[in-house]
This record gives sequence, structure tokens and C-alpha cells, in this order.
Amino acid sequence: MARTIEIGQTITVSNLAQQLELPAASLISELVKNGVMLTLNERIDFDTVAILIEELGLDVEVKQRDAAAIGVDKERAGAVNETRPPVVAVMGHVDHGKTSLLDKIKGSDKVSSEAGGITQHISAQQVDHKDRKITFLDTPGHEAFAAVREHGAVLTDLIVLIVAADDGVKDQTVEAIRFAKKSGVKIVVAISKIDLPAANIHLVKQQLAEHDLLAEDLGGQTIFVPVSAKTGEGVEELLDMILLSADIDDLQADSRGAASGLVIESSMRQGLGPAAVVLVQEGVLRKGDFLVAGAAWGKVRLLQDMSSGAVEQASASTPVTVSGFKILPEFGIAFEVFATEKEAKKQAETAGRQHDFRSTGMSSRELLRIIDRRAEVQEHNAIIKADVRGSLTAVLDGLKSLDTDEVATRIVDSGVGSLSENDINKAKISQATVYCFNIGVSVAMRRLAAQLGVDLRTYSVIYELLADVKESLEKLLPPELGKIERGSLQVKGIFKTSRKELICGGKVQKGSLSLPSTVRILRAGEQLAEAEVESLAKGSAAAQEVANGEMCGVRLATQTKINLKEDDILEFYHLEARERKL
Repeated sequence: MARTIEIGQTITVSNLAQQLELPAASLISELVKNGVMLTLNERIDFDTVAILIEELGLDVEVKQRDAAAIGVDKERAGAVNETRPPVVAVMGHVDHGKTSLLDKIKGSDKVSSEAGGITQHISAQQVDHKDRKITFLDTPGHEAFAAVREHGAVLTDLIVLIVAADDGVKDQTVEAIRFAKKSGVKIVVAISKIDLPAANIHLVKQQLAEHDLLAEDLGGQTIFVPVSAKTGEGVEELLDMILLSADIDDLQADSRGAASGLVIESSMRQGLGPAAVVLVQEGVLRKGDFLVAGAAWGKVRLLQDMSSGAVEQASASTPVTVSGFKILPEFGIAFEVFATEKEAKKQAETAGRQHDFRSTGMSSRELLRIIDRRAEVQEHNAIIKADVRGSLTAVLDGLKSLDTDEVATRIVDSGVGSLSENDINKAKISQATVYCFNIGVSVAMRRLAAQLGVDLRTYSVIYELLADVKESLEKLLPPELGKIERGSLQVKGIFKTSRKELICGGKVQKGSLSLPSTVRILRAGEQLAEAEVESLAKGSAAAQEVANGEMCGVRLATQTKINLKEDDILEFYHLEARERKL
């Protein structure tokens, strides 16, 4: 029986590879064969997926997920719609000043505390401007967080694209533009770092025009605002433009009904247990509500705003931290409020069963294919612990992108929260390396890992973690044999020939001869055979090396008798094992 997978109208290549149980590199290769040039974090549509599965000959049936199950139903019976704040994603290349600009708007100093100066997961904050609220989502800048950034685009009404005036358009700038266009979100460009001597606003406008973002002063419709997080220049104007755009779009939401929205982030928090940052999209979320997000459910025990202050409720476009879940909800999943605990629990259990079936259901043909592939693949065992769900997703996606047909990372276990004794023991049994991302590790856990000989590594910047895993995978790659050409000898005399041995003498014509070596035996440019060199001799003395122009004797180990003649050429070479890179 064919295994069934469900996808929306589109799916990222990385997520498709995971659902099909294929190495991401193999899937990309298959796409290339079919003329589709995509990266791991780009999306392919449902029809292309169906064709690809057929081409691969997989025993998999693909179904399109009901759109109503993905997002929030906007047509609510009896809904009372009112104007809501805009939700703005701040995107752009790493080091172009996204978080610094938000710090200036908010009046905080978050960027100085971020590892490597890079936002490590989506963060949310709400600011007041001219008696109105604006919700900002700060999205990670590093390439490994592409999937997280895409969620940022999907969640929002407007994208503020940050482009540094001294650096111009970069890869992640283009990626953000692509995300915005795919999700149909309007873009406002903030040209940052205009206070620097190398700032060139006109050049940035020219570069963005090549990506169909034409400034108003050049005859286009895209709003450009020059800003400086250092001096504050342009910040007020940027906020005005955001509110103007919101007024033009007339953003509204249900202001009275039960809440629904999306999980921005989730993590284990001391004193709160499983907690999630959610963005309310419709209705009002209240303390005491029964909340369901996929297989996770719970009664809202505590609501906190982004300054960790307790609140009683949260309306549309408001990000809040929610505690009370029984288990951690998945990153980027929709949530809904149910009237009773019984209804919420039933819905979560149903969602959990569907997830388990999608995760484990596979035909015997598919299982055999995976077993055969794993028999050939060298695996690096890993246990991953991260601070929040979004970070964990980014790490796992990054590791998946490193897999090839020869080497792969096998995730023994993964999770959010502190490292436990159980994690260390599991690593010992499975001989796995433990990778901790953005979490503190207690002295007791470090001591236990050392006692059990478990390799425990901690990171605060994701690309350092991925670089280390890549290095470990490269060590598993079989070496590549390379030929080092040494020199050649012209045969002047043959002294012995048998099935297993050949002794001859001659003059070195090119290069030098040395041990160990293999020879190609050539006559008139045609190769007759190959043989291993057993020894070299100059006169009656054994030699390790013979220079160009010198005479020497050569003893060869052969598999069959070789009819060697004078003036034949022996080309000496040596096979050397070379380390390979991914």
C-alpha cells in the first residue's frame, strides 16, 4: 500500500526531502535532471512534486492539504471586524542592521547580546507610534535560517527590507525579495547605515531596480526610506510609511471572537514549562482559554507581552508568550481556541495521530529502499538540543542539507530545553556527538559527559555548529586516490621475464624515479600493461631514488608474463590518498 504525504500548494525542497526520506542532495540532483534549478529553501508547487514522485518511482501518493487546515479561517460567522495594527517583518542580509534599527525604534539594546551579532530566531515586539501600534518581527540573517525567515514573510502584512547603503544588495537581500513576492507581501525598503562615509543610496536604488523594486523618485511604486540606527535619521518617516501602507490596505480582524493565529516560537522556560510565542491573527486570546496547536494543547495559564509583563488578553496582530501547554507546539503551526477542555484534547489527539501516521507510514518497498541506502551511507550520529523550536528546525534543516549519497547525519534524538542525564546516556549508547545550541550546560552534565566519554559541544552561532558537523562528515568520506606522476625510463636491456617477475634496466628520460611506485608499460605510445615496482638498483646497490639521466635496474612484480622489448617506456607514478571535502 502506497504511503501518503500531504502538502500545501507549495513546499520547500528541504521539507519535501524529509517527507520522502531522501537525501536533500539527491532530490536536488533529480530536480536538475528535470530542468528545475532550485536550492534547499526554495519552494516547488504541488504539480511539480507529483511529477517528481512519479519520475523517482516512489511508492508514495501525494495529496494537497486543505487550505483551511493551514491557516486561519477569515470568514467567521458573526465576526466583528475592526482595524488592527500592521504586522511587519524586518528582513535583509546579515550585518545590514536589522536588529540595530529595531533597537532604535524600541529604545533597547538587544543586538549587543546576540551571538555573532546575528539574530538566532524570530523575535517579536510591539511599538507605539502616534497613538497607534505596530508589530515587528525580527527575522534571522544567516542562510541556515532561510526557513525561519520564510515564516516571517508568511506571517506579515508588510516587509521592511533593510539594505546597507555601504554594502548594497546581497544574497540574503535577494532571498528576502523572493520570499516576499511568493507570499504577495508589500515591501518598503529601508536603506540603512546612511551615516557611513561609503554610503551610496543611488547605487542601492539601481541594484534593487534590477529586482523589480523601483523607487518612487525613479518612476516606480516602491517606498524607499534612508535611515540611520546610529543617529535616528529617517526612523520617524519609516514608521509613518508603515502606518500609511496599513491605512491603504485597510487591515482588519475579528475583535471579539475566539482567537486563532500562528506559533512564532516555542521553548521550555524555567518556571513556565512548555511555552510558546504566538501571534494572534483573529479574535481575542484570553487567560483560561483552551488552546490547540497541532498535537499540542493546554489551558492558557499565563499571558505575557514581549516585555514579560502579564496581560489578561491579546487581540489581533499582538504577539504574546503563552504558558500552559502539555507539550511543546511545533514552530510555525496554526493555533485555535476551543470552547472546552474535552474538545481541545480530542482535536490535539487527532492531529497527533495524523502526524504519527505521516511520519511512520511507509510501504515495504520504501522501507527496503531506505535500508539499502543506509547500508551504503556512512553515518555520523548526533543528538541535538536547542533553545527554541525555530532554532531546532533551522539546525535540523542545515544538517539535512549536508547529507550526500555517501555520508549523512543520523539524528538519534533532538529536542528543546536543557541537556539531561538521559541525553548523555543515550549518546553513550548510540556513540553520538551531543550538539547544544544556545542552551547552557550545567557542570554536572559536563562532568557526566566526560566520565562516559561522550563528545559534548556547545554553540551560540548556528554556522559554527554546521561547520563542525560538516568536518565530521568529511572524515567519514572514503579518500580519493590521486595519481602523482614521477618520471619515465627507456628500457635498454631485459634480464629476466616470468609470469610473476620482470627485471630490466634503462635510462631515466624524464623526472626522477622513487619508491613506492607503479609503472605503465608503453610501446609506441600504446599501454601494454601495469606492474608494481619491487626495487630499484644503481649498479649492484639498492636505491630509493634515481635522478634524471641516470642508468638503473628495475625489478617489477607482474601478474602475467610481459613480452618486454628494448626502447619500451616505463612511466612511474604513485597513488596517493587525498582527503575529500563536501
